Amino acid sequence: MRADRLMALVLLLQQRRQVTAAEVARELEVSERTARRDLDALSTAGVPVYSLPGRGGGWRLVGGARTDLSGLTAGEARALFLVAGPASAATPAVKAALRKLVRALPEPFRDQAEAAATASVVDPRGWGSSGAEHRPPRFLDDLLDAVVRGVQVRLGYVDRTGAETGRTVHPLGVVAKGPSWYLVAQTDAGRRTFRADRVSSVDPTDDPVDRPEDFDLAASWREIADEVDRRRTPLEARALCTPDGVGILRIGFSGRLEVGGRTPDGRVEVVVRGRDEHMLAGELAGLVEWVEVTGPPGVRAHLAAIGGALVERYR
Repeated sequence: MRADRLMALVLLLQQRRQVTAAEVARELEVSERTARRDLDALSTAGVPVYSLPGRGGGWRLVGGARTDLSGLTAGEARALFLVAGPASAATPAVKAALRKLVRALPEPFRDQAEAAATASVVDPRGWGSSGAEHRPPRFLDDLLDAVVRGVQVRLGYVDRTGAETGRTVHPLGVVAKGPSWYLVAQTDAGRRTFRADRVSSVDPTDDPVDRPEDFDLAASWREIADEVDRRRTPLEARALCTPDGVGILRIGFSGRLEVGGRTPDGRVEVVVRGRDEHMLAGELAGLVEWVEVTGPPGVRAHLAAIGGALVERYR
């Protein structure tokens, strides 16, 4: 209890230029004698606090209340509040914790930290997309808590068909992908990913999570995301691209593009992925100035048909 009181006392000294023993006693609900003992204890422990005797005197921190309990540098404090502003995807619990942390920052840091929290807006919607607001999933805090505490949970889950099931899972991490949140967990059937907005209940158990020693959430998510992309775009088309067209392909296809080596005529071998032959041909048709598709034959046939239709329409 005294440790908590001493911590509160330092925060009080940081917030005010000067305090008296009587003010400390009222604020911490202790006697003035206890307040003086606590102030002396801070000085003995090495906290740079000193007293000013006489009328108008009191206790101050050396340097105008610049002691930093958080251990953060000015840049670290700004960065922390910059990524957890009102428009960020941080959970309400995270934002509440940061509001409390700002009181522990030294005075010169505090204004910049509070300004950083309102310095940027993150809008996950693309131009022309729905204006619907994306709220954090109902059980996101419960899932995060289970990951941090390392306990298994009995998970209620609604699949894409609307059927609700229950299972016990080992939560390994939580990932935000655009406006959506996902739980990565170990199950009896292996490692699985669950959409957090489809979670219908979270019941923590007392059983510890069986977490692989070499588990890396970022690496695991990259594997999951790559696999999802491959499933969504299973068709591969091979092509030759002029060097100045590779940048255009990167913009248009992003992670669906693989760039290979140069050919004797100076062009670059590329592979692009798509959902099916017709759609991929449609995406490539406008790039004829830079790209020559060499296979598969179905994509080339669709490109020829698109070219013929364009000539017929606009000749």
